[in-house]
Amino acid sequence: MISIIKARIHQKYRTTAYPAGEHPPLPERFNGHPVFDTVRCPEDCRLCEQACPTDAISIQGGKGPVVDLGRCLFCNDCLSSCPHEAVSHSKDHRLAVGSPEKLILEPGEEIVLAEELGRRLKKILGRSLTLREVSAGGCNACEADINVLGTVGWDLGRFGIHFTASPRHADGLVITGPVTDNMRSALLETFQAIPEPKIVIAVGACAISGGPYIGSNETNSGIGTLLPVDMYIPGCPPHPLTILDGLLRLLGRIKGER
Repeated sequence: MISIIKARIHQKYRTTAYPAGEHPPLPERFNGHPVFDTVRCPEDCRLCEQACPTDAISIQGGKGPVVDLGRCLFCNDCLSSCPHEAVSHSKDHRLAVGSPEKLILEPGEEIVLAEELGRRLKKILGRSLTLREVSAGGCNACEADINVLGTVGWDLGRFGIHFTASPRHADGLVITGPVTDNMRSALLETFQAIPEPKIVIAVGACAISGGPYIGSNETNSGIGTLLPVDMYIPGCPPHPLTILDGLLRLLGRIKGER
């Protein structure tokens, strides 16, 4: 017991002060959303569009590259394909949005981040959330980063946000994975078991659009029109800080930023 106490004292306070303090330093390899320098982009160049594995980039009417964050895998294919050095990645972890239209970014456009729950839902749910997570055929990357939020470094419970095993005890549903045919009915039944009013959060490219499995006959290519979605958190997988930021915005704990 004494050795445990000594180890705990040595470790000191490990929980991040987010959102009040500075957020933990992001790893050097962290990729935010793609950023395009249209000054460097030749009008007839479509290399980044051709290199994108999920067709997340499209060249439209002379505007330059338009990116769909719901399809984007945040990989380096567009960056490495560009000989003009016109592509880079943002280092901003804030990515959660409230509608699919806001996942579409034109060159130079900033992300319109998600807003808090409507007055009626906020009155019922208060400042806490109990969520049921369903992995609808995911690879376990998004699921792992959600689990990280329960560790001492993040301590999601201090914000009044918890995950439950029973959908009947939940306020909402968190979906990961491309919604495979084998998980479709289970997902819908879980949603039906959650009492009204309820919210739905799609986490990761797979849940939003199918990710690398877009168009597969064995998946629904994401949540699509199966269920109404209140928040989209893009990424492959999203960083734990990205997920936390989105959840706190939903509860109105973060305001006034973009």
